[in-house]
Amino acid sequence: MVAAKNFFRVDDLQVQVYNSEAEMAENVAQITRKYLKDILAKQGKAAVLLATGNSQLKFLDALIKLGGVDWSKITLFHLDEYLGITADHPASFRRYLRERVENKLTPQEFHYIEGDTLEPVAECDRYTQLLQAQPIDLCCLGIGENGHLAFNDPDVANFHDPYSVKLVKLDIVNRQQQVNTGHFPNIDSVPQYAFTVTLPLICTAKKIICLAPEKRKAQIVKQMLQQIISTDCPASILRRQSQATLFLDVDSASLLD
Repeated sequence: MVAAKNFFRVDDLQVQVYNSEAEMAENVAQITRKYLKDILAKQGKAAVLLATGNSQLKFLDALIKLGGVDWSKITLFHLDEYLGITADHPASFRRYLRERVENKLTPQEFHYIEGDTLEPVAECDRYTQLLQAQPIDLCCLGIGENGHLAFNDPDVANFHDPYSVKLVKLDIVNRQQQVNTGHFPNIDSVPQYAFTVTLPLICTAKKIICLAPEKRKAQIVKQMLQQIISTDCPASILRRQSQATLFLDVDSASLLD
């Protein structure tokens, strides 16, 4: 089993650093498999909230390859989706998760945010009710280059949000990141609005794993861990979550003191 090269804690948040993204993904997959097997043995079912994005790709591939988890007893949710985008759009998170997860694992259920709904406010209510119908046993996260978790960008993040799911306007840094990582051809094609699960709901998860590899995440990781806890970097809220672990590679950890 691959081990982290460095362990430390920042406030309540556990941090693990690996020599490479591949080693990180492999170890996190092993940790996740053991946790899910233990949860299923204890309570017979589980609910998992999944992230999308490039940070999750190697981890999801490693988790699926490992096997050993009875996914037929697991209900899956996801963190966010663009408003007005169809389920077969190349950048749709529903498509990402259907192709990379659901079709390979066959979970008990996969509840998707319907991004192209005709009634966005009603969709927020529908998804809220689904999320609140059971505890979330595991939440998988990535961190945006602006520090967002899900689509909780700095201008719309609220550590005490009264909503569990809401509609938000995406900031320019977030939209440009979607272009830079190949999800859209140009910034004008990136939707301006999206659905997101909010920070308080994320923080209710019994276990949180957050993956933030690559050099392009180094600056925001430094801000997250070494500046004040603030919505200027929404991911900094994880420093108050003792059930959370942040997984880095040497590149994303390169600016830490």
